[in-house]
Amino acid sequence: MALLLLVTAVLYLWNLGASGYANDFYAMAVQAGTKSWEALFFGSLDPGNVITVDKPPAAMWLMGLSGRIFGFNTWSMLVPEALCGVASVALLYAAVKRLSGPAAGLLAGAALAFTPVAALMFKFNNPDALLVLLEVAGAYCTVRALEKASTKWLLLAGVAIGFGFITKSLAAFLVLPGFALAYLVAAPTSLGKRIAQVVGAGVAVLVSAGWYVAVVALWPTSSRPYIGGSTDNSALELAFGYNGLGRIFGGEGNRGGGTGGGGGGMFGGSTGLTRMFGASFGSEVSWLLPAALIALVAGLWFTRYAARTDRTRAALLLWGGWTLVTGLTFSYMSGTIHPYYTVALAPGIAALVAIGGVELWRGRHNFGARIWLAVMIAATGVWDFILLERNSSWQPWLRYLALVLTALVVLALLFGLDRLRNTGVVLAAGVICAVMLSPVAYTIVTASLGHSGSIPASGPVSASGFGGMGGPGGSGRGGESSTEVISMLKATNTKWSAAANGSMSAASLALNSDTAVIAIGGFNGGDPAPTLEQFKQYVADGDITYYISGGTGGFGGDRGGSGSIASWVEQNYTATTVGGTTVYDLTKPLSRS
Repeated sequence: MALLLLVTAVLYLWNLGASGYANDFYAMAVQAGTKSWEALFFGSLDPGNVITVDKPPAAMWLMGLSGRIFGFNTWSMLVPEALCGVASVALLYAAVKRLSGPAAGLLAGAALAFTPVAALMFKFNNPDALLVLLEVAGAYCTVRALEKASTKWLLLAGVAIGFGFITKSLAAFLVLPGFALAYLVAAPTSLGKRIAQVVGAGVAVLVSAGWYVAVVALWPTSSRPYIGGSTDNSALELAFGYNGLGRIFGGEGNRGGGTGGGGGGMFGGSTGLTRMFGASFGSEVSWLLPAALIALVAGLWFTRYAARTDRTRAALLLWGGWTLVTGLTFSYMSGTIHPYYTVALAPGIAALVAIGGVELWRGRHNFGARIWLAVMIAATGVWDFILLERNSSWQPWLRYLALVLTALVVLALLFGLDRLRNTGVVLAAGVICAVMLSPVAYTIVTASLGHSGSIPASGPVSASGFGGMGGPGGSGRGGESSTEVISMLKATNTKWSAAANGSMSAASLALNSDTAVIAIGGFNGGDPAPTLEQFKQYVADGDITYYISGGTGGFGGDRGGSGSIASWVEQNYTATTVGGTTVYDLTKPLSRS
């Protein structure tokens, strides 16, 4: 276990600085949090607290506190994300071990560590790293509760998922059906007590998630930032609108940001059962998905006559519920979805493969178990070959080696060669190598490269994601901005050095100049913050020095923010060109006759 955690830490910390500030949008908020406690609490994009990111702020708390302790830079921001990955592997090991033994625990931890999308997101500054850690923590607490029908541990599971809500809204709740099902079926106590305990855990979820929503609702809107991505400046509407039902159903539910109904197709391919295996999602997380589904079916079949409290079936229900609910939700989401979301699937898949594989190996002298295990291995080898063939120019020999190795171990298993003297351990090692060779190689190459932008992807290509919201890897800086403009902003001494339309432009300016910059309209430039009247007041009070023209952020249109402000500035101030950028000095209005 110590070796596994050491390898995981090296993998996730290795070359960590190559991604620079990764996603500039969140890096801007982390930077703001190191300058203002209020900005840290709300997840504001600037220390002056005009508007927040379009997600709850828990992940910003983690990175922002690190930045306050160690100073804001690439490493202080990304090391906490990497440590979330190491902790997730440790907790998954512990959770699986308690019900299925140490061998299954080690395999589950290794399978999670060497999932490509995990190596991507545990080295990135999106909220997903903390979300996965809290979900795995919830699963561990549920497993502890299952052992002795412990109310305390079940309530702690609820608290973990509640804080997951403050990390990424309703996405945290996708694991709850699996937790509840496993406990209601297998906890060693009466049905009435089981139901009461699950209800109590639900209350714990609501309390640990709802306190932040309540604070935002009760805080006077005049003295806090606008909740970015919401339609009514409400954290609750953000959670259930743009970040909740809007993601699932698309359309108007995503109007606070993103692409509405078109997002699912644009970023993730067509909806349906095959989406997780498609071009966008397949190489992120599906390497072991066929094996996980086969293991779930086989495990439930072989435990169909077991006692209600059977530990193996309880584990299958917990992790199977996690995988099925999360996978089906991602498969049929019509709103904005990105392939890296699938990191939330990785722990469930890893646990199912480990539990099912170990149990079938233990029972391999039964012909039925041997067949199920052979099918698991063969399906993994064939599917991994297909995934590698989609990127055929990268290490073409690898897919053939994996396929040959798979064929050899399947044949050896079917012919019972493990029964020969001293061959069982060799065959077991061969099975692990056959199953893990391809995802391990793809994970290592993912971890070795820098990734930046708003939509990072795993694999052997280092690239900035869609929209260019990330700087060049290795620079440790934000996106491109002219040195003349940056020098100009550094020389200011106002509350905000500048204002720019949307976070894409503003984040680059703030990160490169280390000054406060207003991201007019938030992520996509379309949120009504600041309003024109607020902006005029900032200028009248001498709080802003420059307005930087151009840039709209991500998607969407004007909702009363950047467009009207841009027109007002153009009508009242003189445009100058600095380093190829159009700049307005807001301290020097046009003279009027």
